[in-house]
Amino acid sequence: MGDSSDGGAVSVSSTLPVNFGSNLHLPLFSSMRVPSMDSLVSNHGSTVSEDEYRFVEVSHPAQLLAGLNNLRKSRTFCDITICVDGREFYCHKVILSSFSPYFKAMFAGSMAESFQDKISINCMEASMVELLLDFAYTSEVLINKSNVQSLLSAANLFEVLTVKEACCHYLEQNMDESNCIGIHCFAEIHACDELQQKSREYLLQNFVTVWQQDEFVQINQSKLVEILSDDDLVCDSEEVVFEAAACWLNYEIEKRKDDFNNVLECVRLPLTNPYFIHDFVESNITIMQSRACRKLVEEAKTFQLLKDRQCQFHNQRTRLRKSAVMTEVIVAVGGEDDKVVLRSVETLDPNTFQWKPLACLPFAVSKHGLVASGSTYLYLAGGEYPDGSASKSVWRYDSCIDCWEELSPMQVARSELGVAMLDCHMYAVGGWDGSSRLDSVEQYSVTTNNWTFVSTMKIALTSPAVAAMEGCLYVTGGAVMEDGDGIELVQCYNPRTDKWTDKSSMLIPRSGSGACVLNGLLYIIGGWHASTENTSKVECYNPRTDQWVQKSALLERRYRPGVAVVSGKVYVLGGEEGWDRYHDTIECYDPETDSWEIVGEMQSSRSWLSCVSLVLHKDVLNRDRHTHHCTV
Repeated sequence: MGDSSDGGAVSVSSTLPVNFGSNLHLPLFSSMRVPSMDSLVSNHGSTVSEDEYRFVEVSHPAQLLAGLNNLRKSRTFCDITICVDGREFYCHKVILSSFSPYFKAMFAGSMAESFQDKISINCMEASMVELLLDFAYTSEVLINKSNVQSLLSAANLFEVLTVKEACCHYLEQNMDESNCIGIHCFAEIHACDELQQKSREYLLQNFVTVWQQDEFVQINQSKLVEILSDDDLVCDSEEVVFEAAACWLNYEIEKRKDDFNNVLECVRLPLTNPYFIHDFVESNITIMQSRACRKLVEEAKTFQLLKDRQCQFHNQRTRLRKSAVMTEVIVAVGGEDDKVVLRSVETLDPNTFQWKPLACLPFAVSKHGLVASGSTYLYLAGGEYPDGSASKSVWRYDSCIDCWEELSPMQVARSELGVAMLDCHMYAVGGWDGSSRLDSVEQYSVTTNNWTFVSTMKIALTSPAVAAMEGCLYVTGGAVMEDGDGIELVQCYNPRTDKWTDKSSMLIPRSGSGACVLNGLLYIIGGWHASTENTSKVECYNPRTDQWVQKSALLERRYRPGVAVVSGKVYVLGGEEGWDRYHDTIECYDPETDSWEIVGEMQSSRSWLSCVSLVLHKDVLNRDRHTHHCTV
């Protein structure tokens, strides 16, 4: 290097050292640029150690992008040309590869495009490609209503996730009743999962106004079926759902009428007003001309006509939507908690697993019978008082006024009886009158409020499992010995002939079991078996074949549990594991998987309770009650 006379250059060797200590010497250059105040403000530094200093220029990324963009505009160092719809865009492979996995795979792999200096992209708008290329060089993009869908599609193809997410955010912020279906379908096509879910929730929540928009009648059948089938669809009544389906049908009736039954299946006609079915559904020309549609109408009319058999109709069309003013709950009544007889009446919502109280029983009782009639009434018959005496009392719970009222008593006091509702009549079967087992059966008319005897059973028994199915009364098992040991006998009563017949015996003898009907099959659950053992075994009876088959066993052994069916699943509550060992757990059975799962707990351990499913108005459940837990 020259001396100071050579062009005014300064020699490093002639620079005076600055002493930083520890023999560290850094030269000072008289030609070093003095930073401007703006630069000083944007610079950030931190002391890493005693002899190091980390310098960060926060404006550097922006400056670098600006420099690269200038190079692009001047076509300097550009090594790739993107051709779209007759337009050419000059770019740098390294920039495209850095912001788009699509281009990285194209240029870094063995594809033919990696060796080319000009590539064509088809089926894409040049203006959208231009926006994304500008974004690559500027980190900015302008999104508006006219370009958001095309831009999202392009960003999705090029895998520019930040722009894709920005477009999704824009669509979400500008979503309303008139466009939520279009946004939902668009998000579904482009795998925008979060936007798809949010738009779906929006259209379901605002369905009452959404179905009246132009978008609704233009959707395809599969999407309509998906929407109308959803339990989360919010509407004032199921009649609104039918009106929406009919509106969609009429938009292109000739094209859509032949398979309209697929749409009508999603309308929960059994839950509509019977007058609405007569006046509007049955009179619809398309429905009148379709055998499949007429079958759905007949199903709804049968459901509404046979109120006492509604519990045997379990399918999607009889299931309440979550937004309905009515809800189906499990009602647990009475029972014994550590030998204390209870008065409590509580409801469990299987959707939320929240317990809420109803009006307490007028007296403490266990070993009673309980049935539901339609969606309004519960009937409680017999039972055992805390002093051990049997009861002949009969009480009815009215869900409209949340109150119990006494009815005509049975002719015989009965505890440990079986009870079922069959064709507007309640049957009280067998039981214990305080001194002996009973073979007598009484029939109660809900119309006349009177009890009459019918033909006696072939054998006197206590704790049978009783259920009504397809117009007949089934009495399974029961105890016949002093030690409570059960039998496998199955007796069937036909009310039209007033006669009893034997059916195929159960697979094992048992008493104190729970019984329920689901999908046309009779399930017998738990109970007492072989004198000394409570059982977890479950078996199922098919009345058409007169055969029993074993199903998956309960997870816990249960004697005298409460059993109810809600939304096509069986719930088993409480029961005894063994002597003085009571359960507070709840098991749920899924017939599709033949499996049990413990899904919750009761508010107290108990046995000898009765459970039924009941459809209640939500206002009944939400009433304020001064006493949440009934006392003995």
